Amino acid sequence: MKRLPTLAFGIVVSFALVGCAKKQVAQAVPPAPHNEAAATPTAPAHTPVASRPAPQEQAVNRPAMSRMPDAATRKRIDELLARIEDAYFDYNRHELRPDALQALQQDSTELRDILKDYPDYKLTVEGYCDERGSAEYNIALGDARAKAAKDYLVQVGIPGNQLNVLSYGKEKQVCDEHDETCWQKNRRIHIVAAAR
Repeated sequence: MKRLPTLAFGIVVSFALVGCAKKQVAQAVPPAPHNEAAATPTAPAHTPVASRPAPQEQAVNRPAMSRMPDAATRKRIDELLARIEDAYFDYNRHELRPDALQALQQDSTELRDILKDYPDYKLTVEGYCDERGSAEYNIALGDARAKAAKDYLVQVGIPGNQLNVLSYGKEKQVCDEHDETCWQKNRRIHIVAAAR
């Protein structure tokens, strides 16, 4: 009989130790690693979505902006081109003189502001020479003059991809006398709307 209370006490202690051991094992398991993606709360599947059109739908509903000017804008461009004086060059030179810069500068700002809205509309900068020299030499010189004018127009903000260059060399003279006064009139660049 004396052994019975000791045995009962042993059983109770055993159960207590087993229970404690299980609790310790459960506590000994390390916590799951912190995963930000898993920690981010997700919206329940049944949450209603706002009925806004997708960004693509909004873009489709807006009218597309024309890449070419309308008739009124083309008329204004033609007026500006008519007002821009030809830029003249010294003999056998393609650098822009101060008077040439002034001729190009006068209306190029307004022209720039119009052209930037119409990326498909192009202008042609034509280069010319006087009658002296070979045709090949004058084609190259006229091209260099047109490129110098184009470079200036790009500096004031006219997109370069909207400016073509074309050299006529000593073709299409505006004056056919054989003196310096006439030759000076032929050493020039002229800006026109590109053929459409």
